[in-house]
Amino acid sequence: METQVGIVGAGPAGLLLAHLLQRAGVDCVVLEARTRDYVEQRVRAGVLEQGTVDVLTETGAAGRLRREGMVHHGIELRFGGAGHRIDFSRLAGGRAITVYGQQEVVKDLIAARLEAGGTIHFEAEAIELGDLEGGRPRISYRAGGGEQQLRCAVVAGCDGSHGVCRDAIQAGALTRYERDYPFAWLGILARARPSSEELIYAHHDRGFALHSMRTPDVTRNYLQVAPDEDLERWPDERIWQELQARMATDDGFELAEGEIFDKGITPMRSFVAEPMRFGRLFLAGDAAHIVPPTGAKGLNLAVADVRVLARALQAFFADGDERGLDGYSDRCLRRVWRVQHFSWWMTSMLHRMDADDPFEAKLQRSQLEYVCRSHAAATTLAENYVGLELEDV
Repeated sequence: METQVGIVGAGPAGLLLAHLLQRAGVDCVVLEARTRDYVEQRVRAGVLEQGTVDVLTETGAAGRLRREGMVHHGIELRFGGAGHRIDFSRLAGGRAITVYGQQEVVKDLIAARLEAGGTIHFEAEAIELGDLEGGRPRISYRAGGGEQQLRCAVVAGCDGSHGVCRDAIQAGALTRYERDYPFAWLGILARARPSSEELIYAHHDRGFALHSMRTPDVTRNYLQVAPDEDLERWPDERIWQELQARMATDDGFELAEGEIFDKGITPMRSFVAEPMRFGRLFLAGDAAHIVPPTGAKGLNLAVADVRVLARALQAFFADGDERGLDGYSDRCLRRVWRVQHFSWWMTSMLHRMDADDPFEAKLQRSQLEYVCRSHAAATTLAENYVGLELEDV
């Protein structure tokens, strides 16, 4: 099998890239190791930046998003028993975020790809990449009980942090930057109406908590826990008690409770691979970088990557212009490091870093008060949270 662009991975990065390329008349094939049902059901992020919503809208993939997504014009920072609203509309030129589950974005992009006659091979596990520095790379993959090959001009590695693409880069050609955080998130999905119109980020002596939502009837809540925490030690009753304690305010706020139908623990880490290109292989999304979820940036950063890559590939196949491909890594990494810093800053400000260090706690409280009091500091948070334009990074 042959194509112009071989895309490994049918997550948001791979699917959006395929959608953009197809609209530009560039032939591509998507290989996905999992089943369609699996990729459409796995729960991930749920906050879309303004730019992410814009590109889905411009390309005709936002019909359901526009109907079902919940537009938010601010967030609340909660500490010291009180809430403080960060007003995106006022601070970020009217830009907003939209709450819409990542799995819903994936469903919409799969539907758009198949409706347009595009190719997605599910249960097609990429096992080896070859000839990446030549003019016709190959992707070897398992499907239908045997091994097959896809030949292409360019490979887009969109297969996440545990995929085959990044590991295919020869030793010494890649530099890895990593940071592990001394805590994790315990996340739940519950059948309960949201207790707030906007997301609540709570800083508390017992640890960080976040109140979010997925639909008008389903909430998503998180608790800071130890990185090696045992989920069995967290029955539903204990989870709700801890959430209520960390979300409490002096005016008697109570979090709406309901049936918990999904729970899990997510480690917190940062990772960047440089460069994001090796020969004819281009990394995008989690294959190239991981951010802690505090800033709600993982999905949005993947979208930013493929917007840049799609434009570069369009110029390459239309006119043989390789300038966009040559500049892809540098351009994306400017945004990656801006987002890494913002995510680190939000994480450091809101989480209990060391329960035995009162000095650290005082610094965090001072930072939170400054962000809520200073127009400049609040603007920095708002602009980064709703997402900087590609041209502004």
